Amino acid sequence: MLSRSLAETTTTIITVEEELSGWYTLLRRANSPQALAGTYRRMTQTVEALSQFRLLSFTEAAIARFDLLRRQHPRTGRNDLRIAAICLENQVTLVTRNVVDFQQIDGLLLADWSV
Repeated sequence: MLSRSLAETTTTIITVEEELSGWYTLLRRANSPQALAGTYRRMTQTVEALSQFRLLSFTEAAIARFDLLRRQHPRTGRNDLRIAAICLENQVTLVTRNVVDFQQIDGLLLADWSV
């Protein structure tokens, strides 16, 4: 099992984008003041939790790496490849339970957090 402090733990801007996109969808579907307030409350908790992590951006170098990965792995999801590109460019281990989609990418260090 991996043991890291929050100061050593990172997440990607792609992960943040996916989280916020999901919340935006729920906000648009809220059909009562209570549902809207509850969704905003849970979204606030998510943003607060994510803010504790160091954030890795999708830089020009990562975009170039993504373009290469996209040609090599056309069947792999776009955001999975973006996350992989960010990890490769920053030389960090990708911690995921979705090892199957990432194990085919050469040079990507993986750790399965579900084990």
